[in-house]
Parts: sequence; C-alpha cells; structure tokens
Amino acid sequence: MPGKTKVLFVCLGNVCRSPIAEATFRDILKKNKLEDRFEIDSAATSAYNIGDKPDYRSVLTCIKYGVYIDHIARQIIKEDFYYYDYILGMDESNISDLLIIKPSNSQAIIKLLGDFDPKGDRIIKGPYYGTIEDFEHNFQQCVRSVQSLLTHIQT
Repeated sequence: MPGKTKVLFVCLGNVCRSPIAEATFRDILKKNKLEDRFEIDSAATSAYNIGDKPDYRSVLTCIKYGVYIDHIARQIIKEDFYYYDYILGMDESNISDLLIIKPSNSQAIIKLLGDFDPKGDRIIKGPYYGTIEDFEHNFQQCVRSVQSLLTHIQT
C-alpha cells in the first residue's frame, strides 16, 4: 500500500474556516473507514491566532452536525510545503500568500478547496465578522468540497 496522502487546509487565522475543513474531512474519512490512508491538519497564513482553539461559532456549527472539531491554531511553515501533498486555501488571498512563501522546489499541489465544490462555490469567505449563518454556509461548502476532494484523490 502506498504512503498516506497528506492534506493541509489553510485560511488566514486557522480558527474558523480551515479547522472546519479539517474536521469535515476527518469526519468523512472516519465514516468511510479511510483514516489510516490520510494525514490531515490545518494552518494559518498569519500569526494572529497561534495557540488558539477554533472560534466558538465554528465549534457550535460542527456540533450541530455531529462533527468533532479539535484543533490548536498554528501558522504554516516552510516544511509543510515539502510534507503535504495538497495545501488547500480557502480564498484567493490565502492562495496568493501560499504561492509567495512556497519554496520553488516544493511538489505540493496548491489549490482552492472550493475548486472541488460541485456547486461551483469556489471562495470560502472568512466568517469571523459575520453571523452564525456565515459559519453554516462555510460548513456546507466544506462538506461538499472535501467529499469531492476525496473522490478526486481516490480516482
């Protein structure tokens, strides 16, 4: 059996969108008994929230759908670009930041997570200054996108 597929989800602060993406992907992997085939994590492009737990609205949204979420915010580091197979940003600003810091010899695939959304909702907007409905929208985007990501990886 080949090595594990390594996936890193990235947003600005690593307390809203990327922990939701990580949690929803982990949930889908568990339901499909595929946890042993993947290694996943999430990170931030900024240092704003290093060491923080996910935003309480991210937690509430995940709890509402029975998805376990547990993460401590961290910032992406140079080594991540060599370790992870996929580094998936939530919006164009994340992608721009990732491409600036990506070492030239890294083989990591950098894409928007929303590129995998079958509804074509490509940008997963930062909900931090929004409402609980914005977190709900992000959650649904992530569920659709990570399911499609899993299909993509398996084919």
